[in-house]
Amino acid sequence: MARRKSKNVGILGLGIIGSRIAGALRKNGFQVFVWNRTPRPEQNFVGSPAEVAELCNVVQIFVADDEALLEMVRQLSPGLTAQHIVTAHCTVAPENMRAAAEIVQRRGARFLDAPFTGSKVAAENGQLVYYIAGDDAALKDARTVLEGSSKEIVVIGTKVGEATVMKVATNLVTAATAQVAAEALALVRNAGIPPDLFLRAMKSNATNSTTIEMKAPMMLAGDFEPHFSVKHMLKDVRIGLKMAREASLSLPVTEASGDMLLAELKEGRGDADYSSVAQKYFPAPQKITKPEAVPIAATPLPDERQRPAESKPKPPSAPPSSARPEPPREPASSAKAEPPAAPEPSVKPESTPKAEPAPKTEDKKAPVPANLSGGFRSWFGRRS
Repeated sequence: MARRKSKNVGILGLGIIGSRIAGALRKNGFQVFVWNRTPRPEQNFVGSPAEVAELCNVVQIFVADDEALLEMVRQLSPGLTAQHIVTAHCTVAPENMRAAAEIVQRRGARFLDAPFTGSKVAAENGQLVYYIAGDDAALKDARTVLEGSSKEIVVIGTKVGEATVMKVATNLVTAATAQVAAEALALVRNAGIPPDLFLRAMKSNATNSTTIEMKAPMMLAGDFEPHFSVKHMLKDVRIGLKMAREASLSLPVTEASGDMLLAELKEGRGDADYSSVAQKYFPAPQKITKPEAVPIAATPLPDERQRPAESKPKPPSAPPSSARPEPPREPASSAKAEPPAAPEPSVKPESTPKAEPAPKTEDKKAPVPANLSGGFRSWFGRRS
């Protein structure tokens, strides 16, 4: 154990958040050791969770779901001692957070229920907000590490599971906010009003929120790069609905949000950002795209993943100097390439009869059919 130092921190799980937390902690002077179920070319990547425990007193867990959390603490537990503090940052069912705590505590180590709010940008900049439940002394000892990746620590209670309940509750609000923002944008657009005016109107509205300010522009731009995915938001909504059923509570808005997220998952967009629920109202041909100088065919939009990529016929290349130039061909009516023409006998240009002059193609390109998909997107972009 001689290698263990108080400034060492272990990170288990290198997804969107965990990988950025590792970077934020290193910027703050911590020595970070990491492990992930899929090996990554990451600095200080070690062989197992137990090996992380051998090197670090504080171990942070960033995994996706209940099963992953329980499996992670089982693998971690052989290396745990009374000197360890394990902080679990995933959103899971409260009973599974408590089950994970029991596995850790049986080894004499301490455990903090520590879900967070904030996306990948906040994680990268050390601006997360942690909700904490657990032993006060454990929080005191782990606070410096938690402050290395956060702007605020909100203490919810001393019972493991209470912070998880709070995190699930806040995510229900987030899911519903994204859904109703998509519906409001659809209403505005249908009335012929530029949708960006909705954002301006919301600026001074009492119901405006960071979620609307972040997600509505993504909806308008058709940019659904994942900050928090559809599948993970759906998981959290289902946890909330399960808790509600157990308490005989009716949550109709949450049920509607869950239905819309499930529809996105069925469309094959589970890995897209949860703001992708807007695609129900803004189908692909009408979707506003980012004004980027990147060919649309090279970067298909999320709702086009199942569609074959568009292709353009390439103009013929310049012929070699020893061969007579070939006349330009008529543009093809489809994207499929034409079969190659039969080879012609090699004839010097000067011997060609004057009655049949060969057209010059060195300075001309064959007309290329317009990319109708890109044209419609540009037209709708200008309209909005």
